[in-house]
Formats: sequence, structure tokens, C-alpha cells
Amino acid sequence: MESVALPFVGMMMAECAQVGLMIVGKAAMSRGMSNLIFIFYSNALASFILLPTSFFFHGSERPPITFSLLCGFFVLGLLGMEKLDWRSSSSLAKSLGAMLSITGAFIVTLFKGLPLLTTPSPSEASHQLLLQMSNWVVGGLLLAADSVLASVWLILQALILKKYPAGLIIAFFYCFFVAIQSAVVSLVLERDFSSWSLQPNMRLIAVLYSGMFGSAFQVGISVWCMHKTGPVFVAMFKPVGIFISIVVGVILLGDTLYLLSLIGAILIVIGFYSVMWGKAREQKMSGEAAVSNLDSSRQKAPLLQNSIEEM
Repeated sequence: MESVALPFVGMMMAECAQVGLMIVGKAAMSRGMSNLIFIFYSNALASFILLPTSFFFHGSERPPITFSLLCGFFVLGLLGMEKLDWRSSSSLAKSLGAMLSITGAFIVTLFKGLPLLTTPSPSEASHQLLLQMSNWVVGGLLLAADSVLASVWLILQALILKKYPAGLIIAFFYCFFVAIQSAVVSLVLERDFSSWSLQPNMRLIAVLYSGMFGSAFQVGISVWCMHKTGPVFVAMFKPVGIFISIVVGVILLGDTLYLLSLIGAILIVIGFYSVMWGKAREQKMSGEAAVSNLDSSRQKAPLLQNSIEEM
């Protein structure tokens, strides 16, 4: 259980940082900042943070970087990353928990239902509902595409970690290449160079937060947890981020809480803890099996020694 506790805390902190990133990013873009330029500044700052940090932590022990590692791996195989035994209660708990969390995430994303908690006046609420519903399905489809790409990235990341177990260096190259790609696209699409300005101050605050916590901290923690636990463990925290967003939105931002959003959030939590229970039970069973094998080998050693002496 202890081997799961630290990655659990790390991923919860990473998801909270991600929610904070969405809040400050929305505030910056509502003040006219381009989303592509925001991504460039954030990842460029994260690269400057991760470069010295990765050399400090890994030092001379870092493996050599080859061209194939920079290109990455595109041979995907999620079933090869997480072993499932359908006769095992831990595997059933992980599988059912994953399905519950995915179902809850889709409910939260694509449906609303009756409002339970509202803060605006009725006229404002109806106006906001019409505005939100016009982009609700488009946003849901974009989030679904993001989930697919995130899954590909997690599998790719796990494959790279097997070849190159220096997590912070991988995080640096990730942020570095994202900064380069977003800079090229921004220079093509953003013809107005005033959009690169970090004024008003909210833009600068958003970039500083995103670079330090949204990119450097979050990516670094995710890579470390990936190295310790595998891609399925890290992926299961994505629906938890939706639940955290709902709580923060209702409490701090005055968002409306809808019935289906609440049901979806409950399914996410139940599914998440089912996966965590299955993961902890699986590690406990593997630890007990290792101890049992060690004891049996110790018992066989004296018998082998006696046989040799008799000969």
C-alpha cells in the first residue's frame, strides 16, 4: 500500500495543478491572449526550469540519448502495459472501476440535467445556459479527442521510460518540443505581434503559474508516477480532474451544479477508488508471493546442502 500512497499523492497534486492551470488560462485568454502563444510561453518557461533540474537530479547517471529516443515510439499496446487476470478480484475491480470512471466522465462532459445549485439570477442563468449549450457538444467532442491523444501519450511515455528511465529529462524534452511546435504555429497564425505581449498582468501571472506548476511540476510528477506505477494508474486520475474541476467551479467560481454532473462525479469517485483498491490489492498479493518464493528457496537450500555433503 505504501508503494501506491506516494504516487497517489503526487497525481492528486498534479491534477489540482491542472485545474489551476485551466482557471488561470481561461482568465488570460478572456483578456485577449492567444491560446497558442499561452502554450508556447508556458512550455518555454517549463523547459528552462526542467533543464537544470533534470541535470541536477540525474547527473552523470543519465543514459545516453539516441535519435530513436528523440523520435519516440509509436508501437502501441496498452494490454501489454497492464496485466489482467479475470479470475482475480483485483483485476475485476480495476476493470469495473475504469469503466465506471469513463462513464462518469462522459456524463459530466456531454450531459447536464436539472440545475441543483445556481448562483446567477434566473434571466442570467437562462442566457448562460443557451450560450453554453451551443458549444457543449463541440466541447465534449474535443475533450474526447484530447482523452484519446492523452492515452496515446501515456503509452508512448511508458515505452520511452523502459528505454530511458530518466523521467525529468523526458519531461524537459516534452515541454521543449511543445514550445517549438507552438511557436512555429503561432508565428504562422498570429500575424498581430501585439498578441505576444504579456500585458495586462493577468497574462504574465497565468504564464508563470502554467510554466512552473501546469507544465514543469505536473509533467515531471506524471512522468515519475508513470515510472513507478505504469500508464493505467496515471490515466485513472484524468476523470478525477473533472471531479476536482466541478468542485472548484461551484465553490470558487459560482458555476451551476447540475444533477447529471453530480451523478457523473459520483461514478468517477466510485470507479477511481475501485481501481486504487484493485491496484493496492494486486501489489500486496505480488509482495506476498515474492516473500513466499523467498521462504521456499531458503527451505530448499539446506536440503540441497545436505545432499551435497552426503555425496
